[in-house]
Amino acid sequence: MAVTQLGGHMAPVHFYLDDAPTIQPYCISPWQCEQTTLLEGRSEVPLRGDFFCMPFGGGKPYLGEDHPPHGHTSGGRWSLVGAGSDGPLHTLTVAMDTITRPGKVTRAFSLLDGENVIYDQTRIDGFAGKTTFGHHAVLSVPELEGSLLITTSQMKLGMTYPYQFGNPAVGEYQSLAIGTRFDDLSRVPSIFKATPDQDCSRYPARRGFTDLLQIVAEPLPGEPAWITAVNSEAGYLWFALKDPATLPSTIFWIENCGRHSSPWNGRTSLLGLEDVCAFFDSGIAASSEANCISDRGVPTCRELVSNTPLTIHYIQGVVRLPSGFRRVQAARFSDSAVRFMDERGIEVAAEVQPHFVFEEPLRYS
Repeated sequence: MAVTQLGGHMAPVHFYLDDAPTIQPYCISPWQCEQTTLLEGRSEVPLRGDFFCMPFGGGKPYLGEDHPPHGHTSGGRWSLVGAGSDGPLHTLTVAMDTITRPGKVTRAFSLLDGENVIYDQTRIDGFAGKTTFGHHAVLSVPELEGSLLITTSQMKLGMTYPYQFGNPAVGEYQSLAIGTRFDDLSRVPSIFKATPDQDCSRYPARRGFTDLLQIVAEPLPGEPAWITAVNSEAGYLWFALKDPATLPSTIFWIENCGRHSSPWNGRTSLLGLEDVCAFFDSGIAASSEANCISDRGVPTCRELVSNTPLTIHYIQGVVRLPSGFRRVQAARFSDSAVRFMDERGIEVAAEVQPHFVFEEPLRYS
């Protein structure tokens, strides 16, 4: 596992390190060896893998604060705190002092021998007041249309982006309706009146367009909320587990060659799966006010207290697929594993300690 000093972006990550071929599910943006016009501090500069956003800074300033679009944590410089092992547990710890609003963010990435899982703990100290935050995983998308299949735990609500997302005047194009509710990822309203609902559970799709949507998890007592991406072309399943009380929503950033300005240049195909406490990417001001997500009882920001740290636990992992495995239908958890079942009852298990997301310590010897 590699983590960039700039932005703290996690990639490349090689799962199944002792096997051939290894699995690398995360996208690394194609402009890394190019000269670009990207501004310093933007998350797009190192864009890759997974990174932590705090706060989303789009939209109008909040109480005089003007944050970068994904926060200083996604484009600023992190410092190494330490790296070491305790038996089978291996941990890299990095930290950053935030700029626009005083605070400190410390992240610990942990790996356990024998597991193809990343345990991620983020601690926020200070940063008092309302804020938005979230993880921003960016997955590679295979070439074959519809070969990356997305499933989530039970969904409470889905909404398309409430504003224009793709602006043709700057070479961006969107395909989904504006500000529309949906209940099924496979049936999301199109912006084009004569076009049927769009399937947003299969990728790549809708080449030439870029879109944003947000879904809300329906919490189940004592269980993590989850999202899976089955790469049927490469034969693996990527998954993420979270505490829905902390990260209640998931934003889908669908980028399929739909941006033609630099550095995108109409060539970038990826899928961002962002587990957040936020109102889309609209910043603290819009997230702290009444909006079409919070109006339905879903938190879109969090009030932090300077002397009470907030800790966010998150899990990402990969498992190789058995022959014939299709789309995930359900997930079942135990203390040491998660079992994913597909539509025909085929099962695959990943060794993992799922209750880490509820701040339980990892067990190892």
